[in-house]
Order: sequence, then C-alpha cells, then structure tokens
Amino acid sequence: MPRFFLPETPIHVIVRGNNRGAIAADNADREFLRGYLQHAACTHGVAVHAYVLMTNHVHILATPARKDSLPRMIQSLGRVYVRYYNDKHLRTGTLWEGRYKAAIVDEEEYLLLCMRYIELNPVRAGMVRNAADYAWSSFRANALGARDNLLRPHALYLGLGENVRSRCTAYRAALGIPIAEADLARIRDATQNAWGLGNERFQRELDARVRRGHRLPVGRRPNSAREQFESDPHLAKLESDPN
Repeated sequence: MPRFFLPETPIHVIVRGNNRGAIAADNADREFLRGYLQHAACTHGVAVHAYVLMTNHVHILATPARKDSLPRMIQSLGRVYVRYYNDKHLRTGTLWEGRYKAAIVDEEEYLLLCMRYIELNPVRAGMVRNAADYAWSSFRANALGARDNLLRPHALYLGLGENVRSRCTAYRAALGIPIAEADLARIRDATQNAWGLGNERFQRELDARVRRGHRLPVGRRPNSAREQFESDPHLAKLESDPN
C-alpha cells in the first residue's frame, strides 16, 4: 500500500535492516544513529515522542510538521548514516530493507499504547528483563525522567502529570499493564500494511481525507481489482514481505 502522511498527526515508523541484517555493530554506531536521527528530526520538522534502536530495526513514533517532513527525515538518515556505516565497516550497498513501514496513529486512543509497544520491544525480544536496562530507547526519558535531546514530548504525555516526576509515575503505571494480544496484532498489522491505527471514527476521517485507511471487513465483496488484492492476506503478505 502507498504510505500517506498528515501534518501534525502522529505516525509509527519501522526501518529494517536489509535481509533482516544488523543496522549497528557496536555502541558507537548506535550513538551516531541516535545523534543523527536527532539532527534530521530537528532539520525537517519531526517531533519524536518514542523510539527504540533494536539490533536489526528501528521503531519511531513521531509527529511531522509537514506532509513531507517524515520522508525527508528518513531519506536524510539513509544518506548520512548508511554512508557512515559503510565507510566504517568497509562495506558497500544498501543497509535498509527497501521501503520503510509507516502507520498513521489515532493519538487519542493509540498514542500512549504505541509508545509502550515501542519501548517494551527489547523486553518482548528477550534482550533484557526490564525496559530500563536497555540504553537505546526513549524509556529512560519517558518513564524515569532522564534527559534525551532526541525527544519532543506529545501533549497527551505531558498531560499525564503536572511535572516530570508525576508524569513518569503515571507512565510507569501504564507500562505495568500488559498490552493485549489483540492490540499487539492491530499495531503490527497497521504498520506492516500502512493502515491507519485507530477506531472507526478515525478510520472514517482517513477515508474522507486520503484513501481507505483500514482493512476490508471480513465477508465484504471487493469493489475493484485493487481492493480484491488488498483483501487477500496471502497476496498482501507477498507484497509487504519480499522474503
């Protein structure tokens, strides 16, 4: 599906390594990646609310100021970081796995949930027992009050409390609530297939503003060849996952 971007609307982005390969070999690479991501976000008008640098992919939850803000940030990251990584590790060719994945997020219902999903990724992957033990995410800033120059807190997060301490306490309490399997599946499906991540009202708004932003209901007869393709899980998987 073609990606779409709306100014001042949060979006969940996943950038994967080519052939599921590593995107950083050591902590110096991760420092450079995080540092340049901060520069690119600031340059192109992207407010990053949450992120995690995993072994072979990156999750980012951010709000673009303009329609082209996020694509320009990702393009800039690709040009500079990939050149840095290739020069340092004596390699050539692409580092990223083709198109990055992106899903518009309904901030009222899914923004804080998506933040939790991103920051708990290292725990779900079995890399650490506690999210606080992983240095390469926004968890320590959002949950513990550590300074992180990459982040620009969203208004909903700021509304969790009157000061840093109260916000962190409220956010940690939310993190302690397990994410339902249905919500995990919904986040993954939306991001993988460029659907909108939100409730029915949000989906209707996307339908009216850009294009159909959700999967067709089960049993509905597709009206076009394109809709028939999109509604077939097997064909959609082949398009979204070349491996």
